[in-house]
Amino acid sequence: MSAGQLAESLSHLRDALQRARLPLDLPGSTLTGRLQRDMVAQLDDYLLPRLDRLDAPLLAVIGGSTGAGKSTLINSMIGRAVSRTGVIRPTTRSPVLVHNPDDAHWFGPDRILPGLARSLEAANDTRTLQLVAEPTLPQGLAILDAPDIDSVVAENRALAAQLLAAADLWLFVTSAARYADAVPWEYLKSAAERSAALAVVLQRVPPAAMTEVPSHLGQMMADQGLGDSPLFAVPETVTDADGLLPDQAVAPIRDWLAALAADASVRAQVVLTTLDGAIGAVCRNAPKVATAVDDQASAIEQLRADAEGSYREAVRTVGVQTADGTLLRGEVLSRWHDFVGTGEFFRAVEQKIGWLRDRLVASLRGEPKEVNGVKLAVESGMEILIREEGEAAAERTETAWANQPAGRQLLGATRVDLSHASPDFQAHVALAIRNWQADVLELVSSEGASKKSKARFLALGANGVGIALMMVVFSTTGGLTGAEVGVAGGTAVLAQRVLEAVFGEDAVRRLAQRAKQDLDARVEGLMSSELARYETVLDDAGIRPDAAQGIITAVADVNEVRGSDQRLTAPTREELEGFKATATQVADRPALTADVVEAELLSGAEGSEPDQSSESSLSQGEQR
Repeated sequence: MSAGQLAESLSHLRDALQRARLPLDLPGSTLTGRLQRDMVAQLDDYLLPRLDRLDAPLLAVIGGSTGAGKSTLINSMIGRAVSRTGVIRPTTRSPVLVHNPDDAHWFGPDRILPGLARSLEAANDTRTLQLVAEPTLPQGLAILDAPDIDSVVAENRALAAQLLAAADLWLFVTSAARYADAVPWEYLKSAAERSAALAVVLQRVPPAAMTEVPSHLGQMMADQGLGDSPLFAVPETVTDADGLLPDQAVAPIRDWLAALAADASVRAQVVLTTLDGAIGAVCRNAPKVATAVDDQASAIEQLRADAEGSYREAVRTVGVQTADGTLLRGEVLSRWHDFVGTGEFFRAVEQKIGWLRDRLVASLRGEPKEVNGVKLAVESGMEILIREEGEAAAERTETAWANQPAGRQLLGATRVDLSHASPDFQAHVALAIRNWQADVLELVSSEGASKKSKARFLALGANGVGIALMMVVFSTTGGLTGAEVGVAGGTAVLAQRVLEAVFGEDAVRRLAQRAKQDLDARVEGLMSSELARYETVLDDAGIRPDAAQGIITAVADVNEVRGSDQRLTAPTREELEGFKATATQVADRPALTADVVEAELLSGAEGSEPDQSSESSLSQGEQR
């Protein structure tokens, strides 16, 4: 597989990570979100640009703690001030990238760190990369001065992390007084986890401690899996009038970097070691984002289930109470009595059904006022029932959400009052009921026009027949008990008999079923509209359940390509050891091994005389 194929797979992984949303404040989501952003940034800043240009110069990023002397070290290796030192801290300034003039084309805005603007001048802007062309710097090498990793300025810390993630080689700068600080070791551990090419520069080492302190730091590095990383020890000394360290103090580091740049194969080894380690770290960490997305999706689905359950219960309750005789009470029943003639009606409901049917017929021919009274009572009763259940569903949903961290977060973030039914719910309910009643009248009119008993239907009137059908609908389940059977139940029986006289038993059963189904559907539509308010809040969170699988699939694709492309794997241990064996013989070919390279002690060091025995060494055994 080619680098282009690997880049394509990584690009798909980058897009999958970018699409993932973690808006809910669940346990661990903040850290995972930061990890997600860091991975996307590293893919954009380093991995994809580097794969596009594997032959680009080696980028050595100089990072470290506040006051460690990073800028001083860079300026001293170059021999002039190319990076401003932070006299007043904290300082915010543009990072500085030093390169050979012939390598300038490698560092355009579409290359490494494309998110940073380019400038030839220094600026107090962390989003601008200052490019400095330096003829003395060998081709194939670029040095980038990063902000303090422990700066009190958040944007400085963020930029430092971003730049270190874009490095082919990390050159960590610390001091004898601060090498055990916690923050630098967090970065060093991260480098070990990524298998990044790393060297450490220990500055300001008192001459008397040139053996003890570097050895202790070297042991700490070995304990953290950094035993193969070079360690340079620079003695405490004075700077000249230009703020530069003596050349003898920095020459071993400068020569080591120059040697890496001079040998194309060694440079490639360093690049591929860091590149492969960074890709491996992304592939290991990306599933954590997928897991977090799954957790977010599960929380959303639980909230959705709570809301759906509340409104499903509302639909069920209305469905039951519009069929069990509940509505054949109170005002509806009173208006029905007025309509059919109450006293005689109930005295003989069982014995004189025929006579009562005739009486009902006469009543149905009565004044529209009486018909309308029943109709309005039905409308009012149904409206109260549906509104109450809509309010109850809203309260149940709000309570369920408030009992969950994700729900509380969403409730607090929305401007919509989800603890009550929507302001328009009452109007929508009233309209739905009126439309249902109109459809019932249309239904009986259509049925009556096709029957042999058309004359009888016309005699009864569509409104009267429609009201009778509603009475039948409201008692279809026979849920009435006790005295209610004699009152409301009898009402329904009589309405049933009258309708059967007009349409026939089968037709009445069919008409009642259609009317009830239509009513249930309208209630379900009303509750669905109310439920939609909660679903909108959930959907607006932007959590896509398929995002997790997209990440997992993309990681698998990357690993498959990595496994098939030996040219893009890190050098083997044997290869590194073989190179190390020649390092002591060839002065310009340093090895990436855990050697302490002590800069020559200088006569300018305070409180000591030059120690001529402290010569530079590439042998780990001699210094440890």
